[in-house]
Amino acid sequence: MVEQPATSKGEVGKPQHSGLLLVMVASSLGTMIEWYDFFIFGSLTAVLSLKFYPPGNSKFALIAYLATFAVGFVVRPFGGLFFGRIGDLTGRKFAFLVTLTIMGGATFSIGLMPTFAMAGWFSPIILILIRVLQGLALGGEYGGAAIYVAEHVPDRQRGFYTSIIQATAILGLLVSLLVILATQFAMPRETFNEWGWRIPFLVSLLLVGISLYIRLKLRESPIFVHIKTTGKASLHPLKDAFTQWPNLKQVLLCLFGVTAGQGVVAYTGEFYSLFYMQTILKVNPHTASIVMAVALAFGMPLLIFFGALSDKIGCKKIMLSGCLLAVLTYIPIYHGMERATGNNVVTVKSTRNPVTGAINLTPMTSNATGVLAAAPEAPHPDRGKLILLIFIQMIYVGMVYGPVAAYLVETFPAKVRYTSLSLPYHIGNGIFGGLVPLIGLSICAETGKIYAGLYYPMAVAGLTFIVGSIALRETRGTRIWDEVDAHLAPQES
Repeated sequence: MVEQPATSKGEVGKPQHSGLLLVMVASSLGTMIEWYDFFIFGSLTAVLSLKFYPPGNSKFALIAYLATFAVGFVVRPFGGLFFGRIGDLTGRKFAFLVTLTIMGGATFSIGLMPTFAMAGWFSPIILILIRVLQGLALGGEYGGAAIYVAEHVPDRQRGFYTSIIQATAILGLLVSLLVILATQFAMPRETFNEWGWRIPFLVSLLLVGISLYIRLKLRESPIFVHIKTTGKASLHPLKDAFTQWPNLKQVLLCLFGVTAGQGVVAYTGEFYSLFYMQTILKVNPHTASIVMAVALAFGMPLLIFFGALSDKIGCKKIMLSGCLLAVLTYIPIYHGMERATGNNVVTVKSTRNPVTGAINLTPMTSNATGVLAAAPEAPHPDRGKLILLIFIQMIYVGMVYGPVAAYLVETFPAKVRYTSLSLPYHIGNGIFGGLVPLIGLSICAETGKIYAGLYYPMAVAGLTFIVGSIALRETRGTRIWDEVDAHLAPQES
């Protein structure tokens, strides 16, 4: 059990190695499961979009499902504010125990949901409500876990340790893909499409139960305990975080100079590339999942690498370099992905149903005579090349995402850290980043250009690079333990 920190000068509240290991395992496992729960919804897009929306119009179902997927991202800032306030008032541990329970229950419920064929429009309405719960829960989970870890580890190793929490996002997506692939392998494709898709959602209950058991063994963050017992905690976290200009200024700078660009780069690499393969390049969903899983597995250690590197050279230059590289190379990367499929998709035909108003999105390919026709499923995609091109995007993800938790923790004071950190992070990731697939594919549909969807993440990443380069301060060397009592700080390891 994590040693309770001291509150007097005569005691030293240093977590032992076994205690720090428990902190890392409990925080990482729980956060990974929350990301698994949140991302599995997107990983099954190709199957579930046809289950929860009216049959007979697959393109409308896809766009509607992506919109439902995006709802979970849009509400994340509200979850961050709500649970951030709880975390600054009552403690980090309590907040992320509650969020884990909500997320697990919501995900399990999707596994029991009636489809549109069973319940009509009741089905997508309930699905949206469940997605809202997932978004609110994740909005509270991330800040709690990242801060909890940061407030247990030495100042000079904060980037390394918090990057492990960052890597759980990639791990959660990877595990969701692996569980789906394992379930698909265990049964015929027709069976999986009929009811087997429910299994990955139902498995969540077991994972959440294990994580809750471990997290209940944790004690509160030593920094929070100290400020609480010495009367330094905020009584009004929302007011202190957003009505005092110095802190509000830092919130805005973190949003436009860090997390907006970080969010679009992360979700372009992790999700837009997957949806793009499936919907624009017509890669078989099973093949696309394998390609994505391999690229994620190779890319995940990069988050920890860049997090550790930020301890030595600072976070700012690494994160902004990732944004700039994305702006300069996205177009050629996606050109390469199109060539790797061998499908020669040249445009996207968009038609609107005059009755329902639904948009049909049809990738078009050019045959030997130059005549355009609807693109078939990509016959022989070059998996190795696709993996390499997505891995390159994962390098950018590692650069922007690995150091971001350490940067945000170092920017805000302990008494309003949970509340202040949560808002820019979840607006940047939940709104700017989470809307990348929906906005990107909608732009493709509107313009007919298969690369036009990249203009949105490129523009946001470019804005972040400019704002960050001009206004962002480097936080390397910040000693968050000095804010409470330097003698409480754990030793460097």
